[in-house]
This record gives sequence, C-alpha cells and structure tokens, in this order.
Amino acid sequence: MSEDRIIVGTLAGSFGVHGDVRLKSFCADPEALADYTPLMRADGALITTIVLKGQTKGALIARVDGITTKEQADGLRGMELFATREQLPSLPDDEFYHADLVGLMTYDTGGAELGRVKAIQSNGADDLLEIISPSDKDTVLVPFSKAVVPTVDLASGRIVLDPPRGLFAEDDTAE
Repeated sequence: MSEDRIIVGTLAGSFGVHGDVRLKSFCADPEALADYTPLMRADGALITTIVLKGQTKGALIARVDGITTKEQADGLRGMELFATREQLPSLPDDEFYHADLVGLMTYDTGGAELGRVKAIQSNGADDLLEIISPSDKDTVLVPFSKAVVPTVDLASGRIVLDPPRGLFAEDDTAE
C-alpha cells in the first residue's frame, strides 16, 4: 500500500443474512471510521458509503456499498480498509499513527541499535512492536507502553526502548 494510506479497519464478516457486515475499527473513536469515506479496500475497490447500524462484541455493524449478501460479506472477512492521510485528523506533536512507526530504527536507552520496526501487532489488550534484528533473521515482540517505549522521535526517525531485561540479549549458552 502507498505510504499516504493508513489502515483504519477491517471487514470482519457478515452480520445476519441481509448483507450487513461487522467492521473492526482501528480509530480512536470507532464510529469515526464511517466519516473517512471513501475508503480503499486492500483489493483496490472503493467503499464510498458506510451506514452504521449498531455495535456487536468487538465490532461495528454496518451496511457497506457493494456488499448485499451474507456470502459477499463473509468472502471479504479480514479485508483491510485504508484511508488517505489527508482524510484523517491532524495529530498533536506527541501523537502519531501506527503506520508512522513501521520502518523506524529502535535503540536502547544507551544508544545501542536493537533493530527496525517491522509491524505493529494488536492482540486486543495491548499493542506490540515487532522489531526485526539488524541481521534480518529474528523478530522480537516488545510491549508498546510508555514504560518500555519512552521515546518516539518521528523527526529523527528513531524509537528509544527500555525493554525488559533479557528480551534482546544474546543467549550466552549457545555455541
């Protein structure tokens, strides 16, 4: 996807039998997802209209243009939805979109290079930074909390981590 596109949600399958869908929103205000139309699906199709009808556990219930049957909705389960950066609200200096972190180099509090951010994983409870080592072989999942990630400096393209002891340490027993 282009750098000016930011994932704002996913289609999570059908709700009922009349073509309504479950939408998982990644927006701070979940219902704001409908305000950012048109959205681009990961397959390139555009969604120009989203009509919110309610909520269910972990998702919004909506009518989305182009989806009229349960089978269509289920066939698009997991489909990512993207907005352009221009469609989204401007953020204060101390806030950022997760997409802004991908590719940034991470360092420990002493300045040693730890690796590059490969992705942000969301497991429902907490977000995790997926850091790929400089050797491009291994990845480490780091809790994305203020205690572990005290500094995100977008201007200089770096993140400072204070990871739990041993998370990035080499195994001294391996030979």
